[in-house]
Amino acid sequence: MDRRKFLLAGSAGVAGAWVGSKVFGWRVFDRTFAAPPPLTQKVAAFDTVELGKTGIRTSRLAMGTGTVGFGHHSNQTALGVKGLSELLLNGYDHGLRFFDSADAYGSHPHVAEALKHVPRDKVTVLTKTFSRDPKSVREDLDRFRRELGVDYIDVCLMHCVTEGDCTERFKGVMDVLSEAKEKGIVRAHGCSCHSIKALRAAAKSPWVEVDLARINPIGSHMDASPEEVVSVLREMKAAGKGIIGMKILGQGDLRGRVDDALRYALSLGVLDSFTIGAESKGEQEDLIRRIAAA
Repeated sequence: MDRRKFLLAGSAGVAGAWVGSKVFGWRVFDRTFAAPPPLTQKVAAFDTVELGKTGIRTSRLAMGTGTVGFGHHSNQTALGVKGLSELLLNGYDHGLRFFDSADAYGSHPHVAEALKHVPRDKVTVLTKTFSRDPKSVREDLDRFRRELGVDYIDVCLMHCVTEGDCTERFKGVMDVLSEAKEKGIVRAHGCSCHSIKALRAAAKSPWVEVDLARINPIGSHMDASPEEVVSVLREMKAAGKGIIGMKILGQGDLRGRVDDALRYALSLGVLDSFTIGAESKGEQEDLIRRIAAA
């Protein structure tokens, strides 16, 4: 038995360990939803997927580091540099190759520590900037690479974009990220969309190569219905954009229906990958097992 199969076999004993995160007062469209049917083909968290047409190949599941993440802190960074880096490495041992970080989470040092122990070219590093002017974004790119201990960033996103005119309003930021791609500083750029207006704008922008989008079956932590969001994601998919799902478990609202929420995300046919922030090795391994059982 190889190392991955051995570790996965060991994870089967932690069923039910997933407890989710604390819930905040966001709109929930419909707490009741029909259980999606079982998938017609086998999937795994460690399946290799391609993010749209970027050429970036990574794991289906990204390891989130920003549950309740703001002010350079998150539930994951509360584990400490050693604790979170070991959690990321545990995921790596289970075949996960996608580290999802952000300046707002304060998780760069934790990711940097994990990267010391794995081949750089075997993992995808995604991060996000809140800066909205060209000078600050240039400074961010230099600082982020120092903090992460890397020469390049695989995916850099404008974080928490809500404006419907974002692709016009932040053209200066977009130009800096385009220039960074030409120089090999980033491999792909895009947006983390936190409104349906921003998502629609991103769908129509050729500049957006990767989008991080909120999606779950009850519309938790979303400002539009799942049906509305999925229709925009289909447009993005048709345009060849890389689509990464977030809020898959509604930041804890769906902790009682984890399997159904995962099947929903996997059955949509529009997500290249999705990010979920586990807070312990037990949660992480249970999540991996549940995806395989979907």
